[in-house]
Amino acid sequence: MPTTEPLQPRELDVRPALKAGEEPFQAIMDAVSALAPGQSLRLIAPFRPVPLFSVMANRGFAASDRAVGNGDWEVTFSPVAVTDDAEGLALGSSPSAVFWGPPVQELDLCDLEPPEPMVRILEALEALQPGDVLFALLAREPIFLFPELAKREHEWAGNFDESGATYRLLVRHGGGRAHG
Repeated sequence: MPTTEPLQPRELDVRPALKAGEEPFQAIMDAVSALAPGQSLRLIAPFRPVPLFSVMANRGFAASDRAVGNGDWEVTFSPVAVTDDAEGLALGSSPSAVFWGPPVQELDLCDLEPPEPMVRILEALEALQPGDVLFALLAREPIFLFPELAKREHEWAGNFDESGATYRLLVRHGGGRAHG
């Protein structure tokens, strides 16, 4: 009788790319897209990639990490079951999103090409107070925005609408200062 073996994690070592001066973010996202359902990603990096934790949480992955010596880190991103809340949003970096107040500002950025939506969202957040919520509609998932939000200590939740054509994003101002 055949037994079902658990899927082995896919491994990605970004140290060579970083050593060569390359940005590994797209390679990481490509590796995530290539994962089989239920498969984890084991990432090896020369530092603890904290901003990536929020990006991966938004995609439905939990992170477990450990130092492996010489400043290197091993992080395993494992898929978790994400449930839809009242608004149908993935919980992203913040499971508490369902308790945030209503948005104080709404932006429809669907007709803009990158990087303009990211620029406008970051500019709008600078004018908001800690705890304020921004709602934005986008034509695509803003994967390059997520690390910027994490750097600024903002929380977010979002996903595609039922049609799959519009990405809905809630961002809660976390009180972090802007990083230029």
